[in-house]
Amino acid sequence: MPEMHLYEYAIIRVVPKIEREEFINVGIVLFSKKENFLEVRYHLHAEKIQLLSPETDLEQIRENLLSFEKIAKGGTDGGRIAEMDTASRFRWLTAVRSSCIQTTRPHSGLSLDLNITLDKLFHDLVI
Repeated sequence: MPEMHLYEYAIIRVVPKIEREEFINVGIVLFSKKENFLEVRYHLHAEKIQLLSPETDLEQIRENLLSFEKIAKGGTDGGRIAEMDTASRFRWLTAVRSSCIQTTRPHSGLSLDLNITLDKLFHDLVI
């Protein structure tokens, strides 16, 4: 019988105007401690964001999302946080924050294939 992998995920949201609390789902963070798996996948829905807030700095949001990806991958180009262990990086990425990029609280599940689960979550919740 194939092994099931316990995972946690959070949805990455862009909140163009914090005071209005409107958001667009733009990505997924998926983590499995046992598999030492941490991936970020995102797609910036620029036109939707501009509809909510035309003055939003899309380039800054792109840079911040790229930082999320670098932190998830680990390594030197992601800064000091990217040098932490995988679980700590996931906790940092999903920490509650009041900024234009936020994540939901983590949710958990079981998966036979973490990459397929990431694809499914991304297509169901973001695209």
